[in-house]
Amino acid sequence: METSISAAVRIQKLRKIYVPTERDHELKKHLYRLFEVDTQGEFTSAPCRYTAGRETRGVILIEEPGGGKTTAVRTILRDAEFLALNPETGKPRYLEIQVPSPATLKSVGLAILSALGMEYVAKDAREWQIWKTVSHRLRVEGISVLWLDEAQDLIMARSANETESSLRMIKSLMQGENAVIPILSGTRRLAEVSAFDPQVSRRFTKIMPSNLQHGVDEGGLLSLVDHYCEEANIKARADTDVMARLITASRHRFGRAIDTIINGIECALLEGDKILGIEHFAEAWAMQEACDPDANIFLSEYWLSIQLDKGAEEYEEARTKRQKKKLEKV
Repeated sequence: METSISAAVRIQKLRKIYVPTERDHELKKHLYRLFEVDTQGEFTSAPCRYTAGRETRGVILIEEPGGGKTTAVRTILRDAEFLALNPETGKPRYLEIQVPSPATLKSVGLAILSALGMEYVAKDAREWQIWKTVSHRLRVEGISVLWLDEAQDLIMARSANETESSLRMIKSLMQGENAVIPILSGTRRLAEVSAFDPQVSRRFTKIMPSNLQHGVDEGGLLSLVDHYCEEANIKARADTDVMARLITASRHRFGRAIDTIINGIECALLEGDKILGIEHFAEAWAMQEACDPDANIFLSEYWLSIQLDKGAEEYEEARTKRQKKKLEKV
């Protein structure tokens, strides 16, 4: 029991560590350029205005699940001092919304109003009424940035017309006296924005971080393993081969790699081991993947030939069909 408690304490500490990447640098650069500065050159919460002062601009962050995009956006917004506190409301000047799935303009609008403290909205309220209220409440609360996470679900509508309506609504939030800066984060399906509405697309800068690559990122991951192990007060026994396996096991995604490192350390701590080895990575990955030893990336001699997520595309296709059926019932 004492071992479990000690391990839990140390793992909790590790999970609070945030490791910035080049993506974070790019995101901060893309976002900060959209705000005005005062006479001292300090950033303010006032969005820059474009097109003769009539509208704002936004940012789209495209990254597959497990890359760490949600944590990255949350961290950048939290660390932006000029967005930290509205003295009139005592709340941050940004709003984070997890787009409901399946998403409709009405459901997303209601989610925004709920996050702004409006729990009750008339059941017969029309979409345009809901979004007019959204615009009003964003102004009242002094919100400068509206972040829609998993925004790809907003553009996955029943028809192209509905998708275009969603994009036009986003554009409307970037116009007028109450204009905000939208951040849309999600999977590669967000790239379809430019196909549906080039005018909306040009109002956004895009960030598409690179995945982890074999022959490039093993050294950086080894340094991270050493850092995490030092924080957990254990040693690491790993090499570039283990890190190459980690890249594959993590589907080349940075966030997943971090999770596997921490889970491997947890396995070592629970066993009372003082050295993190490949066997701990194998145990952690097996717990996550529920695979046989011969299909374990960290155990198999032929790990490069192991096919991961063979049914992923079929599952995503089935998921899309289920979402569309739900939307048809709305």
